[in-house]
Amino acid sequence: MLDAKVVKLLNEQINKEFYSAYLYLDFSNYYYDQELNGFGNWYMIQAQEERDHAMLFLQYLRNNGEQIHLDAIAKPDVELTGNKQVLEAGLKHERYVTSLIHTIYEAAYDVRDFRTMQFLDWFVKEQGEEENNAESLVKKYDLYGSDPRSLYMLDSEMAARVYSAPSLVL
Repeated sequence: MLDAKVVKLLNEQINKEFYSAYLYLDFSNYYYDQELNGFGNWYMIQAQEERDHAMLFLQYLRNNGEQIHLDAIAKPDVELTGNKQVLEAGLKHERYVTSLIHTIYEAAYDVRDFRTMQFLDWFVKEQGEEENNAESLVKKYDLYGSDPRSLYMLDSEMAARVYSAPSLVL
């Protein structure tokens, strides 16, 4: 059995990951409405990844004989007011998720739950990649977003992103 505090945090993370998926679906819809279909595609895939992250947390709890507690998923609370603002909101959100993963890791470390720490190692690495990707999008938008031709090329680059399921072994 896992430590009760760790289980509580892992259950909460399931909900946070599903919220992230909702948030990124909202971002995707925003960009599709702007006819920036590449950006829409990029965030649609991001939403799929977040859903898969939730399922990995769920399966980890199930594999360890723990009860799953699903809560209501809140409506995204980010007001989408501009192309760059959405990208910045994505970066801010990824930094927030990183802090959540670190909190769970710290709780597992405090009780010497090495199995959970090993499970979370993948997420620590993944969050580093997520933050780098989000920061890169903001920087690219800063460089190219004000020029319509460059924005078109950036949108085309983002349209090329394809979904790849996580390769974490539980």
